[in-house]
Amino acid sequence: MKIPKGSPRYVSTRGSGESVSFREALLSGLAPDGGLYIPDYIPRLPESVWTCSQSLPDMAFHVLHPWLSEEVAEESLRDILQDALSFPVPLVPLTHRDWDGVFVLELFHGPTLSFKDFGARVMARLMAHFLQGDGVTILVATSGDTGSAVADGFAGREGLRVALLYPNGQVSPTQERQLILRRPGVRPFAVSGSFDDCQRMVKAALVDKDLSWMRLSAANSINVGRLLPQMLYYAWAVLVGDLKDTTMCVPSGNLGSLTGGVLAAFSGLPVRDFLAAHNSNDGFPRYLEGAPFPFSASVRTLSNAMDVGRPSNFERISALLPRAEISRWIRAETVDDDATQASVRRVYEDTGYVADPHTAVGLEATRRYRKKFGDHRPCVVLATAHPAKFPEALSAALGFAPEVPSRLAALRECPTAVVPLAATDAAFRDVLLAWT
Repeated sequence: MKIPKGSPRYVSTRGSGESVSFREALLSGLAPDGGLYIPDYIPRLPESVWTCSQSLPDMAFHVLHPWLSEEVAEESLRDILQDALSFPVPLVPLTHRDWDGVFVLELFHGPTLSFKDFGARVMARLMAHFLQGDGVTILVATSGDTGSAVADGFAGREGLRVALLYPNGQVSPTQERQLILRRPGVRPFAVSGSFDDCQRMVKAALVDKDLSWMRLSAANSINVGRLLPQMLYYAWAVLVGDLKDTTMCVPSGNLGSLTGGVLAAFSGLPVRDFLAAHNSNDGFPRYLEGAPFPFSASVRTLSNAMDVGRPSNFERISALLPRAEISRWIRAETVDDDATQASVRRVYEDTGYVADPHTAVGLEATRRYRKKFGDHRPCVVLATAHPAKFPEALSAALGFAPEVPSRLAALRECPTAVVPLAATDAAFRDVLLAWT
């Protein structure tokens, strides 16, 4: 990487083409060669992150300003982050001798009750800042929570509209209700396939020459504009918990959150390592074990937002880290559905904490990690979604459903709209061309 001068520029993971500005990487989504954008260097976290931060938006400014200093004025960036990150992010210690030293970072107190609110809300406001009303169509594939966070973050913003693809019948009923709410400028598509199909269709559209006259971008974590804000919650956990030498346990699917953590660690965040917690979609754990062809079609699980067979951000991690370094920084555990339900019960019986299925995967991975290595130093588990979004799974595991927040209960009265879509690149091209 180059000697840093100013804020980073961005290059393709596939090595072709010139470096581009953050604005260009944000608005284009993918590089022209189909690769993902990565920074040409990683700024160091300034001391002000730890010494001057008074709130989450203030800390976020200190983290992101070195990345954006040449493209977004200080006052504008502060306004963007104050508006986007206007929700609490509590760090909850678990209270039981077997769980001493384990913290749950609750990332689900934003508008859509999911950690995806971090990236989606910051990204939407950065795009609006750069576009100043010029039109762009945002494409997003979702396996659960990304779509509703993007839809909520982008809806009604001048010059922005969203095409939202999700696998029909493969998200929870509550998640689907959030996805298909009528929102200005948002069109949901129920795809007759898997998340991997949705993700493939988005990538194909971004490089489709028949669509080159349209201004298309992506809001998945393939977009670096979603990725950079995912550094923020790692820094927040270390700051508010006064934690050092910490393992960060990351429920993982498309590996975007994990990649954000790796960028934070490279920038100087004092973490020891990462634990990637996967469900039965275990290509990445098998990669770490040395499997030559670890990735395959996705399978359905209780933790559906992690049902990703071919994670896009594996390409980024591989570009940022040699294989030996990946194994040094990252461990992984695979937790199937039976173990997920057992984890929900165990954690509740031990501590009284109610975890959604994705967080339960992370908690079980942490329990195994601590037992396997006898390591009882601090560990932070990212809690990615509110348990009330999964009443069926929680009722089966605990015998009762979690209390429903008012914002979820209100969904029952909201109008919805959704368009069925075949799982082909051509079908998606046709609906984009017809959406004028």
